[in-house]
Amino acid sequence: MTVYGLIDCNSFYCSCQRAFEPRLKRLPVVVLSNNDGCAIARTKEAKNLGIKMGEPWHLVREQRKLAGVQWYSSNYPLYADMSRRVYQVLLEHAPRVEPYSIDEMFLDLTGLPGALTDHCEAMRVAVEQTTKIPTCVGWGPTKAIAKLANYIAKDRPEMEGLCDLTDEHVRNRFYRNLPVSEVWGIGRRLAARLDDTGIRTIAQFVNAPPAHIRKIAAIIGVRLQAELRGESCLQLSEVAAQRQGLACTRSFGRPVTSYSDMSETITGFAMRASEKLRAEKLDTAHVSVFIQTNRHKRDEEWYANQASLTCAPTSDTLALTAISRRLLRTIWKDGFRYAKAGVMLNDLAPAGTQNNLFDRPSEQDGALMEAIDSINHRFGRGTLKPLSAGIERSWKPRQNMLSPQFTTKWQEMMEVQTL
Repeated sequence: MTVYGLIDCNSFYCSCQRAFEPRLKRLPVVVLSNNDGCAIARTKEAKNLGIKMGEPWHLVREQRKLAGVQWYSSNYPLYADMSRRVYQVLLEHAPRVEPYSIDEMFLDLTGLPGALTDHCEAMRVAVEQTTKIPTCVGWGPTKAIAKLANYIAKDRPEMEGLCDLTDEHVRNRFYRNLPVSEVWGIGRRLAARLDDTGIRTIAQFVNAPPAHIRKIAAIIGVRLQAELRGESCLQLSEVAAQRQGLACTRSFGRPVTSYSDMSETITGFAMRASEKLRAEKLDTAHVSVFIQTNRHKRDEEWYANQASLTCAPTSDTLALTAISRRLLRTIWKDGFRYAKAGVMLNDLAPAGTQNNLFDRPSEQDGALMEAIDSINHRFGRGTLKPLSAGIERSWKPRQNMLSPQFTTKWQEMMEVQTL
């Protein structure tokens, strides 16, 4: 029997902070969104204090009951690198690993020797020993069941972080009591439509006629129903699906009012987007730039605009920054206080794809980009960049509670002192 697993890192962003600061182990920890706006990750201790997901920091930070909460600005380079480390550990315990998100990964557990419970527990221990990140693991004969098993392992302390749903009788016991909204792929709207027809539990969803499910949820619903019955419809991907688009956007720490500042901003976004393209060996043939003011500032006039351009496929930083600045010029208006901007790349294709007989990739440009990427990888992002990206970025997001990038910056790595 084919067996899929799903391992999920508990309160991942908060656990990354705890990994390098043992003093946080039993303290309530909250990680905030860009610009230190609202809570996007909370430890169990923080949840017990009543801090809700998405709660604005400026509304709760002065509450007396939250005096002991440890607040952190989001540190995405750290979280991405810790996710990579978790992935590397899992490769030693499963023949195939498919990252689903930064903190969740599907596993192929088919045919592993010994009891799966022992193997999954050993995997959890190895991840925590190596990365200091606690996890939960669920497994079953399909990916949808594995996802549900992971939810149960995480939601019920008596499961001790492990849930086996390979047995149909065990699954059916859970199906009778769990709401259909807990099924992977059934969102709020679909759950409401199912509820209108009397389908409220997973058991009712599984036992409904497939034709009835198809009327409500189309072919996706039928596949989910089959998955929950133990029929695998969603295979583990050997290779991640190619991106269809890529974006670099930010909300600003303070309003941007000058064209020169915005030009530097857009150049920086285009530069970062081109680096991502090259890392994934992709080219783009369509570039968009947008700018907007803060729609929530009722005392200020609202303005938002976007411009796009189709171009020859490229991942060259100099080409993309030039295109982005040209697009910005067409939509810029003086007199506004801009709160957000971004560069979006679409029509992606494998690098080197030639769409036009007369388009010839420049070997010199490719060598230059390779040299820049190599230097920035070795000495830190932004070591080499176009001058048009600026020297200091006064517009950067607020990160007043940012922790060190313990694993991605030499100057911020922890030092071991010998006695």
